[in-house]
Amino acid sequence: MSEHDVHAALDRHGVGSNGDLSADVHRLAELFEATASSVDQTGTISNEQFEGLANAGLYGTFAPTSLGGLELNLDQMCEVIEVLAAASLSPTFVWMQHFRLLAALMDPSTPDDLRALLPRAISGDLKGGVALGGLLPGPPRLRAVESDEGWILEGDAPWVSGWGIVDVLFVTARGPDKTVISAILDARDQPGLQVTHHQLSALNATATVRLDFDGLLVNPDRFVSRQPYAPGREGREGLRANGSLALGVTRRCCALLGPSPLDDELIDSRSELDSADVAAMPLARARANALALRAAHLLTVERGSQASLAGDVAERTSREASLLLVFGSRPSIKTSLLELLSLGPTTTAAP
Repeated sequence: MSEHDVHAALDRHGVGSNGDLSADVHRLAELFEATASSVDQTGTISNEQFEGLANAGLYGTFAPTSLGGLELNLDQMCEVIEVLAAASLSPTFVWMQHFRLLAALMDPSTPDDLRALLPRAISGDLKGGVALGGLLPGPPRLRAVESDEGWILEGDAPWVSGWGIVDVLFVTARGPDKTVISAILDARDQPGLQVTHHQLSALNATATVRLDFDGLLVNPDRFVSRQPYAPGREGREGLRANGSLALGVTRRCCALLGPSPLDDELIDSRSELDSADVAAMPLARARANALALRAAHLLTVERGSQASLAGDVAERTSREASLLLVFGSRPSIKTSLLELLSLGPTTTAAP
């Protein structure tokens, strides 16, 4: 990825006007791209990459400049995500998990003792991940029961990334009376917690695990909030930011393929995501994911037989595009994807 390409991408929403940040993102993209194959094959991400994110201020992406953050708006943040995802998806994916912690610590309603952690979260000294079992649709998978000592967690969080990389987890669990309890827990082995490592088809370096909770105690000083459970309701910001991962995969394919009609399709997909409200976002996300999959397959065809070799950029990109079909796939996104990738909702196969 050339320096011109990075600056051009960041200029779209004014990030490029910050020369230091633009240069830092370019250097990170170069590092990410140079190590992407090794990260994929070894299943590990070097500390150098996370230190680079911290040194660029990217753990405080949307935090106020008065507190040491970058104060990027959503459009600017999504540009940075797209550029870094195009270079290497795994470190970008792990870094993005931090945003939930950052948002929680910035929330004025969060207890002051926890908000005191904000400077460390902005600097990247304290890195966060997520365990969102309480937000998943359907019957409760992770439950919180109030006790005299705090909250007791029972159940599981099936997909938690960054285990062994992040320091703390922003955890949600289903509470009494149709509520969601959120808390911040240390990301380490402890009584009442069983860790099972997943072997993923792609992004295995994200260190993704399943956490099973069996009476894990959340001390009162780690309690964040108690809010009504609202299934299927999520802020536009998170849905849009996750869409930049698919755009990044397509962007990588465009760079490797050279000028083609795919360039305009990437622009159109990005514009659709940028303009979509919460109601329109599932279809926009589905289209971005479908485009990334098709772009990866086009790259495979263009590279020919070498794309069948394990570790080839097209082989890796195809696996990553496939994984993104199910990452953060809410029921509405899944429905839209099934329609886009099939013969259509009312079409039946010939006998």
